[in-house]
Amino acid sequence: MSDAIVGAVGDVAGAAADPRQGFSRLRSAVSGRTLATVAAGVGIGYLIARSRRRG
Repeated sequence: MSDAIVGAVGDVAGAAADPRQGFSRLRSAVSGRTLATVAAGVGIGYLIARSRRRG
């Protein structure tokens, strides 16, 4: 797990230095399933935060 985190941090740092190459590396490293999981987590977190804020 820690190797994956370090790799992701390196890809983000590479994206800052050379955006085209960094984002293409980042896209190839992230699978569709991972992207869907992250998107679902963000959506659920948003809905929970919104409901707590109102009520």
